[in-house]
Amino acid sequence: MDRPRRVRRPAAGDAARRRRSGRPSPEYRRPGRRWRRHHWPGVDVVGDQRVMIDFPSRLPEHLVAASAGRRLVLHAMHSVVDWLAFAVWEDGRLLRSLSVSPDSGIIENIGEPLPFERPYWAGECPADVVPWPDEDEEPYPLPFHPPELGEDALRALCGFVMEGMPEPDDVDASRIVLHGFRVRDAQAPDTSEQEAELRSAMEAMGPPRVFALGPDGRLVERHRS
Repeated sequence: MDRPRRVRRPAAGDAARRRRSGRPSPEYRRPGRRWRRHHWPGVDVVGDQRVMIDFPSRLPEHLVAASAGRRLVLHAMHSVVDWLAFAVWEDGRLLRSLSVSPDSGIIENIGEPLPFERPYWAGECPADVVPWPDEDEEPYPLPFHPPELGEDALRALCGFVMEGMPEPDDVDASRIVLHGFRVRDAQAPDTSEQEAELRSAMEAMGPPRVFALGPDGRLVERHRS
């Protein structure tokens, strides 16, 4: 099956890539920490930005210990920087950990690749990325597009995907409801100050620019009339 071409993200010098790591800079996250969780018999699901870490194997020990006798899966992606990280533990023992992005390369790679990874490492799923206008089309620095591997990791490890065509056996994640919470650090700046900084940053960005794919497959800016 043909894979769609992906739009290349902003160049490495842009603000969203200031940090030499997989994740974007903390200042691009909304103030206040949001996390979600739910429990079903035999399954606990937790969503929290604090576990979006460059080195999945460094997940706090108390979280790994809580999975004693069970499988623990960590999965994190961020499309702004094409970053993917996932790890798998069985009964507290780390089996596999991978963290990768085009800017930083392979950040962590522990254990043998899992079956769903092998086509990517073998070069069977090359990244087909559309460059931004006025930007040289350089070879993608990885043999695959990390978010695409991330979707296959989600399917293999959790039974669903966020993007792409679902398969008949996939779980319909849109029908699963999690409890949501917003937690504020008592030592953090006032929320109104953080919101004001965010608004100021957005105003400094200027008006949005709209692009569309041209006949030759390149991005062409669409000017407003």
